[in-house]
Amino acid sequence: MLCLVSRTGRHLQRYDNLGRRQVVGCIPYRYKYNSDGIISDELEVLLISSQKCQKMMFPKGGWELDESREEAALRESIEEAGVIGNVECELGKWYFISKSHGEVYEGHMFPLLVDEELDFWPEQNLRQRIWMNVKEARDVCQHWWMKEALDILVERLSSLQQ
Repeated sequence: MLCLVSRTGRHLQRYDNLGRRQVVGCIPYRYKYNSDGIISDELEVLLISSQKCQKMMFPKGGWELDESREEAALRESIEEAGVIGNVECELGKWYFISKSHGEVYEGHMFPLLVDEELDFWPEQNLRQRIWMNVKEARDVCQHWWMKEALDILVERLSSLQQ
C-alpha cells in the first residue's frame, strides 16, 4: 500500500552544520522500447514541471530526519512524479542558491531506475511529467546542478554498457 499524500512542513527538515537546508532528488530513467517490443539502449529520463510555473526539473525535496537520503529520493519521486523504482548509487552533492529563498542549499542526486509509473500520485494535479531523451532533458532542465547530475548519470551508464 502506497501513501498518496505529500509530506508538508519543515519540522522534520535536515540542515547541515552551517544551517543550509539539505535536499535530495533523483533522475528517474528507463530504456526506450523498440517498435518490436525489445528494449533499446536509448535512455529516457522523466522531468516534472515546478509547482509555481511550467519550468522543468527532476523530482527533489527536503531530506527529513526520519529517513535516509535514498528513502527521501524515492519518496520525492513518488510524490512529485508518480514513479517507483530502484534508487541507485548517489551521483553527487552540489551547493546551489535556492531561486525562491535566495539561500544556499545542499543537494544530493540519485538515479532511479523506474519499475512502475503510477496512474495516481500525490502531486498529479500540481505537476506535469514528461519522458524525454537526454538532449531534450538537458535543454529544458532549469537547474545547472541537475544538468551536471544528468551528465554524470549518462557517463556512468555508458561506461557500464562498454
